Amino acid sequence: MINKLQFFIKSSHEKSVKKLLNNATKACYLLRKGLLSNLNICDYKYDISIAVRELGLDKELVAQLVDDYVAQVMKAIVQFEDYLTTLNHLQNNHDKLDYTAFRELAHKNLGVARNLRIKDAEILLYELMKKDDLDYLLACLEALKACAVKLSPKYAYDTLKLIEVKNSL
Repeated sequence: MINKLQFFIKSSHEKSVKKLLNNATKACYLLRKGLLSNLNICDYKYDISIAVRELGLDKELVAQLVDDYVAQVMKAIVQFEDYLTTLNHLQNNHDKLDYTAFRELAHKNLGVARNLRIKDAEILLYELMKKDDLDYLLACLEALKACAVKLSPKYAYDTLKLIEVKNSL
């Protein structure tokens, strides 16, 4: 009986991860056709061997660092969205927009992406640091999230579920 339950839980988890990956791939495709058509990010495939070679670390450690990065990005997305909401509110009230906290968060995540040689994230985080168009920034965030999911779907799913549980408390 318990084995059947374990299979059901595992199967459901695998289906959810696969669905998340499919949604991320679709989002990338749509963003590539829209606001982010100037960025070449959606066909990017991360090559862990580049980071292994350039950093002089073993593959397992780099893989763990990539998973940690994915968790960091998923958590940062929540903060980015909060900052964007505040910026949007300021814009609607015709107040001066202060991008400082938003750009500091982008810079923090950009450093990690550069260290791990994750090129699509580097491009998107650079855009988040430099652009002022809120719609464009939102599209970059969606692409960043999709790219992180594509990088490590299972870890992204688990982190999103953890954030969901934490927010429900």
